[in-house]
Amino acid sequence: VQLQASGGGLVQPGGSLRLSCAASGLTSNYYVIGWFRQAPGKEREGVSCISSSDSRLYYEDSVKGRFTVSRDNAKNTVYLQMNSLKPEDTAVYYCAAASDWSRCPYYYGMDYWGKGTQVTVSS
Repeated sequence: VQLQASGGGLVQPGGSLRLSCAASGLTSNYYVIGWFRQAPGKEREGVSCISSSDSRLYYEDSVKGRFTVSRDNAKNTVYLQMNSLKPEDTAVYYCAAASDWSRCPYYYGMDYWGKGTQVTVSS
């Protein structure tokens, strides 16, 4: 099982980035995919989750209205569109998979993790 997050980079405040999470080795259609982030000196926190059917979505309060999660099951890929980025969004972003909706956005509940991608918001 492999999850690979990509799309990070350096962006100015107010800018946008789209992260991608490519899944292989699991049938992503049946997994909940979560996006997490970890800033230096802070705990890993859940940012967003999307269920296998797209019917359920979760957003952490600080990203509501700015981030949008979506998935393309045909491509086994989940996206996180991040708009109106703020310096406090700076972190390493990870995607993870869980077999049950109740496990997301708890990092200890996720079954599989990918390597992270750095997002830096700075002028």
